[in-house]
Amino acid sequence: MFHFENIIQYHQQLKRGKTSCLEAVEYYLNQSAKHKHLNAFVEIYAEEALAKANSLDISRNTGQPLKKLHGVVVAIKDVISYKGHVVTAASRILEGFECVYNATVVQLLIDEDAIIIGTCNCDEFAMGSTNENSVYGHVLNGIDHSLVPGGSSGGSAVAVQMNMCMISLGSDTGGSVRQPADFCGIIGFKPGYGRLSRYGLFAYASSFDQVGLQKMLRILPLPWM
Repeated sequence: MFHFENIIQYHQQLKRGKTSCLEAVEYYLNQSAKHKHLNAFVEIYAEEALAKANSLDISRNTGQPLKKLHGVVVAIKDVISYKGHVVTAASRILEGFECVYNATVVQLLIDEDAIIIGTCNCDEFAMGSTNENSVYGHVLNGIDHSLVPGGSSGGSAVAVQMNMCMISLGSDTGGSVRQPADFCGIIGFKPGYGRLSRYGLFAYASSFDQVGLQKMLRILPLPWM
């Protein structure tokens, strides 16, 4: 059965033929279906992710070197532009709006052969700290459904928390990556201001906004996993 610890271990398994990108994507799609009631995702790109995984498996089996994020399954917050895909910032105002360019962070993922599996629910226009202010409804904390997951990147946090992706991207203005990570028992990291380009990120307060990362804490086994 597929099991993810970290990217180094994952790439070692790929090189040894112990797993495949396709197996990884299928695992995360199954996890997303299992935990659909948590409302972490706005949209899942199942066919696209499977096709990308299959393409990466073929290229790897022909001896192509692995890029840094080869086959890494990533979810992105619904405030980050992904060309040809709908982005709404969890608001009815932008219903059906399709991006015409990639955010810089998304392009960096694509350039390093990451697999984007879907977009995650959030507080509307990233303004909130509970993920209860979304046109798509509340995001539930996978540990205890009576608890909030934090916000505004609550969907991104729950997607990692419940093994629906390897890592996720959120946005952090005053804690919107770090606070939900804390509420969900995972790691949230906000890079230094300006370390990552904000191009393609919906603005909340541009002098504070920063794209951040959420990932699993693997020091100890988590009781809900």
